[in-house]
Amino acid sequence: MLPTDIADFTGREEHVTALCQHLLGLDQDTRRHYATPVATISGMGGVGKTTLAVHVGHRLTTAYPDGQLYVNLRGVETSPLRSGDVLAKFLRALGVDSRMIPADEAERAELFRTHLASRRVLLLLDNAASEEQVRPIIPGTATCAVMITSRSRLAGIEGARRLDVDVFSSAAALRLLAAVAGGDRVAAEHLDATQIVTLCGGLPLAIRVAGARLAGRPAWRLGHLATMLGDERRRLDWLATGDLAVRASLTLSYQALDERTRGLLRLLSVFDLPDFPAWFVAVVLEETLASGIAHAEALVDAQLLTAAGADVCGQQRYRIHDLVRLFARERAAQEETGEAVADALRRGFGGWLAVAERMARHMPGPCYAAISGPARRPLMDWSHPDLSAPDPGLWFDAERATVLSTIRQACVLGYDDVAFDLAGCMEKYFDVRGMYSDWADVNTEVMSVCQAAGNHLGEAVMLRGLIDLSTWVDDQPAGDAMSRQYDEAARLLEMFTQLRHEPGMSDAAVMCAWALTAAGDYSAAAAHASEALQLAERSDHRGGRVRARLALSLISYEQGRFADAALLTEILDEARALNNPRWVATVLQFAGTALADLGHFARSQQMLHESLSITQRYGDTYTEVFTLVALARLDLRRGSSTGRETAEAAVTLSREYNMTHHLAEALLLLGEIELAEDHPAEAIDRLEESVALWRTRGWHSLHATALERLGHAYARTGSPAAQQAFDEARAISARLLVTAEQASPPTLLPPPDAH
Repeated sequence: MLPTDIADFTGREEHVTALCQHLLGLDQDTRRHYATPVATISGMGGVGKTTLAVHVGHRLTTAYPDGQLYVNLRGVETSPLRSGDVLAKFLRALGVDSRMIPADEAERAELFRTHLASRRVLLLLDNAASEEQVRPIIPGTATCAVMITSRSRLAGIEGARRLDVDVFSSAAALRLLAAVAGGDRVAAEHLDATQIVTLCGGLPLAIRVAGARLAGRPAWRLGHLATMLGDERRRLDWLATGDLAVRASLTLSYQALDERTRGLLRLLSVFDLPDFPAWFVAVVLEETLASGIAHAEALVDAQLLTAAGADVCGQQRYRIHDLVRLFARERAAQEETGEAVADALRRGFGGWLAVAERMARHMPGPCYAAISGPARRPLMDWSHPDLSAPDPGLWFDAERATVLSTIRQACVLGYDDVAFDLAGCMEKYFDVRGMYSDWADVNTEVMSVCQAAGNHLGEAVMLRGLIDLSTWVDDQPAGDAMSRQYDEAARLLEMFTQLRHEPGMSDAAVMCAWALTAAGDYSAAAAHASEALQLAERSDHRGGRVRARLALSLISYEQGRFADAALLTEILDEARALNNPRWVATVLQFAGTALADLGHFARSQQMLHESLSITQRYGDTYTEVFTLVALARLDLRRGSSTGRETAEAAVTLSREYNMTHHLAEALLLLGEIELAEDHPAEAIDRLEESVALWRTRGWHSLHATALERLGHAYARTGSPAAQQAFDEARAISARLLVTAEQASPPTLLPPPDAH
């Protein structure tokens, strides 16, 4: 009774082997030799469960010579077959006269088991609805074997070998397409073939339909079909030919669900998420977490959602297949009102905002004012372990792709408040993880959307992050980074001033102060830093207070007032109260450097090592490099031989993360170490690169120092280039209105951590 095997059966080699071994009893221990081997094959509609089972059945025909019984139980249809009817059908197939078949189902099952007791028969129960439907049909002897396919997992079948069938890998999908459409065509247009199987989501039914379309149209190029499938609105239309149709297959699973669960699938489909955690389901449905999970698990049982396992935070995640998403979006367009879809989007977006804000508060990173828009946040069950326990860094690791997808969808749909708010929540994470290109791409896209929408607050928040990126992580070697920072920060200050947003004004004023300090305009820098401090105090922007105090300390240091700079230690407690390890490490780093210049080496070393420990604990490479430079300079001053290794580590990290300012500082220090060890040629190599970088930075005192050290290196080799370096250093010092000696302080404070 088995259906015909498919001639172009492809892939599933491991599954075929596992099923054959189990059904032949080769993987059973002695205690199970008297039990009927049962295997359940589960998976979404169209994934090839029946094809696999039929293929295995034909492989085992010689092992079960007394018969192969097959029935389609119609488990996903509105009227599944009754067990009693299936038993009657099988009894007739085994030669029992219809008049001898009992009316009672239990008696039919007994008679069926009796007829199989001395026979070797394989049963294939296809498309089962439930355990209750198939349990009466299972034989009672180990001489028989049973395969059951279902879109549900049928976990209640005792002793069964359970096999979950997933979509094809890219390689297996291409082999199937080649088998149906022709190997030569697929090989000749490999890229288009790859795009076709990708658009089919690796679903064997969809690939088979696509291949059949191509086989029936030999004049078509594969690129033509790929273009057709690229239209999401028509993709399910094109994935139908003859009696094969992806939409029809999914409809059967969909119709078997209760209305509330169908509603969840429809609403989940409107989000462009690669996957999502369980709490998101509850937010979309506006139900408790337990209720949301129950509906999600019902979708998993129906193979319309995939349980994707636990992420790095331990959150259970779900994933929706691309074709299921398209199908559910069609249903949403037909069965949901526009208002219901918009409400679901607002709830879902708001849920991500609520959780991301909570996690961002505990991330080390930029000490900006947290600026939020008016997007609605739903009530959340913060007591649940998925929301109360995760490490913030690991949470962002787990949700990075999901949050980025949400931001981009918010941009496309015009939810600019959601977009800038979520992007702002990501800035600390991007910074600490060194994901600078992601940071720049997101902020640039969101800022453009905010500009188009007239959202001046969102535009300002995005610009604030971009200014720091373009200044401190600079991939634009031309120009003067610090001058550029001043121009952009002044524009940012004007934007926040027009918005009357004092915390934002404080952040912008600090940026102006750093840029003016780099230019040597200490009076104007102090005025901006003092203004930033007043604004921060007036608006209770505690991070702004620390940033402003740090800027004032740097100004003192640049002017040689090291004792004033060392007073930064007084705000350590305030920095610790921010619950932002980045800024504890930063204050320790700056204070430790100033103490070294005062000759307090032991205390300086203690503070710098504490700073380094914090940065390495959180993977904060940006701050780590500055601390490494400070430690290497301290070692150089104390005559330690470990300074070179530390400075080289700073150079390596700076190059890896494209941190131009860090690299210039670290190379300057390495040049000084080479000079101290009387290696002028090596010092010249280091210092020439440092000087070239300082020309693009615009931090004039450091530029002058690098030139002065380069002059000494050239002088030791007798090169006339020494005088040119000295002359340029003096010219810069003159512009700074200080003497050449003052322009080259004995130890240099690292530039501020602009974050």
